[in-house]
Amino acid sequence: MSAAGKALWYIETHADQPLALADIAAAAGLSPFHLSRLFQARTGTSVVRYLRGRRLTAAAQRLANGAGDILQVALGAGYTTHAAFTRAFSEQFGQTPERVREQGTDGLTLVQAIRLDEAPSACIEAPRLLDTPAFQLAGVGMRHTRDSSGAIPGQWAQLNREWPTPAPVSFGVCCNSDDDGGFDYIAALPASTVPSVPAHWRRVDIPARRYLVAWHGGHISAIRSTWFWLLDHYLPASNLGLADAPDLERYDARFDEHSGNGGVEIWLPVEERPH
Repeated sequence: MSAAGKALWYIETHADQPLALADIAAAAGLSPFHLSRLFQARTGTSVVRYLRGRRLTAAAQRLANGAGDILQVALGAGYTTHAAFTRAFSEQFGQTPERVREQGTDGLTLVQAIRLDEAPSACIEAPRLLDTPAFQLAGVGMRHTRDSSGAIPGQWAQLNREWPTPAPVSFGVCCNSDDDGGFDYIAALPASTVPSVPAHWRRVDIPARRYLVAWHGGHISAIRSTWFWLLDHYLPASNLGLADAPDLERYDARFDEHSGNGGVEIWLPVEERPH
């Protein structure tokens, strides 16, 4: 079972117990940061939001089935007061617990258990470790939600318009992710190769650190399948964990920006996991 699958199983089997992100991460064999990134990527939602939604869905079903004491339902969902439960329940479903007990769950958007489609694609070449010195990148940055990443190719088009000089190496930078699936993406060039960085470009300082470098040889549109495999299969089976630092995509002369073929390196910041 994949690490994300282990986390989902643990949530489903322990949702009626006190649960923290660290507990779920430990069950999956990952750090909390690694699990947060992986879970968001594989499911489209955060661990905390999914757990809350599953607990409140179970509570709504109990109420619809005639549960008499709302406070007991609240306690079973992890809330210590009637008021806190009612507030969370109303925010989740747009209905009060009392109304759902009277009218049932028709019309509610219940959070169903997620079953993952095991579709990650393994690297043909074995990933390698690389220790890099600090360097700076500069380019076109944009904040994305989990639904807006389709706009990333437009950032590269803008970069190419504003800096048409061919660059031997360029980087895609993914950083500052949040629990709602938001992240910053910068289509960038090494700042040392740009004599005069445009004022509206964003600069990103990449610290000296260790990266796991993996080769994605397929079309660029399928890069997430390789990324999923690294986070969900390769790293959990190694003694490495994902570090809280920017992820990088490194493009060189092998990549054809017109067709999207040729391959790209995925650089994941890693650190040794405690034993």
